[in-house]
Amino acid sequence: MLVYPGFHIVDLSVLSILGIANHFSPGSYAVDLVSMRGGYVDSRSGVPIGTRAIDDSRYDTLIVASTPGVPTPCPGMLEHLRHANEDCRRIAGICTAAFLLAEAGLLDGRAVTTHWSFAETLARRFPRLQVRPDQIYVRDGKFWSSAGMTAGTDMVLAMVESDLGHEVTRAICKTMVLSHRRPGGTSQFSILAEIDPKQERIQRVLSFIRENLREPLTIQQLADHVNWSARHFSRTFQAETGLSPAKAIEKLRVQAAQSLMESGHSTPSRIAMQTGFGDDERMRRAFARVLGESPQKILRDIRTRKQA
Repeated sequence: MLVYPGFHIVDLSVLSILGIANHFSPGSYAVDLVSMRGGYVDSRSGVPIGTRAIDDSRYDTLIVASTPGVPTPCPGMLEHLRHANEDCRRIAGICTAAFLLAEAGLLDGRAVTTHWSFAETLARRFPRLQVRPDQIYVRDGKFWSSAGMTAGTDMVLAMVESDLGHEVTRAICKTMVLSHRRPGGTSQFSILAEIDPKQERIQRVLSFIRENLREPLTIQQLADHVNWSARHFSRTFQAETGLSPAKAIEKLRVQAAQSLMESGHSTPSRIAMQTGFGDDERMRRAFARVLGESPQKILRDIRTRKQA
């Protein structure tokens, strides 16, 4: 991992994934923390981190750390990134590190993501990039990029799964008390986070919906879950979330179906059943309303990315 003054110290957490991977598959990873000059580098939080100077050593993987804002490359950094492009099997940028990889000319014509608040700036500054602002990470050939904060964890877990397989990744998630590895196409914006009701009862209903998506989920069933009348429940739900219960259920089903598509473990028909749509046609109409794209188009895009 390449760090530089003002880097986000949270990015170091992804290195623990590699250490845990070594527990289940000994000797798989050795980690170097490098900077342009070596020695201690101050993180954004003020905590100094010991590093060694980057050199011309050949790395299998280079992960570039991020900053809270658009990073300015240190002297010589872009040249090192270009050199790494010749030797590394893969190169990854966490969050705003995408700006550094783009400035080095490594991402022209490629799909890339970053934190949603910087996506427009990235696209404007580097118009040859295919910026995907609503994905938590993107893989395009040897280049990986992620959104901010915890999205780097999902990206590195995907790298480990590519190297060592699903069973090792599942064991890592269990050790780290993670519910699962989020697929790259998962939206940076969780539907539950967007809705964000204040009332505890509505929060309980949303959790109940998410856990029972394959069920019919009638208004009366949801109202009974919080001991309200159906009329009072519908009125309160709309006031708290800005959505009708039916619209919220549809959005949550679409998000769940999209995640299953990214994971590649089910057919479209099975995904429609697992997420409560019942059949492909109902799922297609819901995708058109929520995402403006068909499930088939999304599946083609996923296959294209994975083959790149």
